[in-house]
Amino acid sequence: MAIKVRDYEVRLTRNKEERRQVRQLRYTVFCEEENATPTDEQQNLREEYDAYDTYAEYMAVFHNGKIVGTYRIIDRKGAEKMGGFYTETEFNIAKIKNINGNIAEMSRACVDAAYRENGLVMRLLWAGLCEYVVKRKIAILFGVPSWVGTNPADSAQAISYLYYNYLSPLHLRATVNTDAFADGVNPKMSQMNILPRAFVDEDRAKKEMTPLIKGYLRLGATFGKGVFVDKQFGSYDVFVMVQTKDVDKAYQKHFAGSENAFADLNIKHGPLHMLARVLASPITGAFKAVHAFFDFLLREDAADAEFVQDAPTEEEN
Repeated sequence: MAIKVRDYEVRLTRNKEERRQVRQLRYTVFCEEENATPTDEQQNLREEYDAYDTYAEYMAVFHNGKIVGTYRIIDRKGAEKMGGFYTETEFNIAKIKNINGNIAEMSRACVDAAYRENGLVMRLLWAGLCEYVVKRKIAILFGVPSWVGTNPADSAQAISYLYYNYLSPLHLRATVNTDAFADGVNPKMSQMNILPRAFVDEDRAKKEMTPLIKGYLRLGATFGKGVFVDKQFGSYDVFVMVQTKDVDKAYQKHFAGSENAFADLNIKHGPLHMLARVLASPITGAFKAVHAFFDFLLREDAADAEFVQDAPTEEEN
C-alpha cells in the first residue's frame, strides 16, 4: 500500500529503475555530500550500494515521480539469504536475533538536500515504515544512525546523553565490535560515556543530535553500547533499536500527553494494532483512528493523507 500526501507518495520500490534511482540518491548524499569513499564501479555508475542491497527492500518517497528520500530495509528472511545483517559488520546483535518473530534492519536513510527543510519527507518515511511494520509483523526495528566525521568527541554531549539515559535493556542490548575497526582507529573511541554524567546538558545534547536520532527517541527507541567509527564511510555510528510494542506508548504520550490517549476508541493494543485493523478493513468507520495516527507522524499534512492499493510489482533486483 502507498500513502499519498498531495503530490508526495511513500511506498516500497516496485522495479529495477526505481531501485537504481534510490542508489543514485544515496551516491549523491553519501559520496558527494558526505565524502564516503566509493569504489571505481560505484563512481562510474554514480550509485551507492553494497552486497546487502541484493535482498534488501527500499522504502522511498516520491515527489512528482522523483525519489527524494529513502530507507533500506532488510528483514529476517533477507538477512538469512545474505548470511546476516549489515549492522553485524559493526555491532553484535545476537540477543536481538534470538527473539521470536520478525525483525528488520533500517539503514542508508537519506533525503535529497532540496527537501530537508520542512521535514515532510522524513515523516513520510516514518509513516511508510510503520505500515511496513504492521504488514510484516515486525517486533523490533534496528539500525545504525550516524554523524558525519570520524571523531565521536565532536558529538560528546549527544552520545553521552544517550549512554546515561537510553541504553537498551540488557537482555536485548547490542554491543560494538571494535575488532572490526579499520587499522589506525583507536578502540577507545568506541566509548559512549565521553563526558561524566554531571557534565551532560540535555539541551546541548539534543542540538548535537541528527533529526533522525531525535525521531527515533520520539518513538521510544533505545541504544546499544558503543560507537562504531566507520573510516571508509566517514562516519561514527550508534546502534538504535525500536521495539514496536513501545511505539504505542511513546506515540500516545507524544500525541495527547497520555499513554492511554485512545482508550475511548476501544482499541486494546495501541496505535500499531489500530493501524493494522484499519489497513485490514479500510471501511470500518475508524476515520478518527487513522487521522489520529497520521497526525502524530505527518502533523499538519495528515489531513491530506490517503491510502492507495499497491500496483503490480515487477521483478526487482
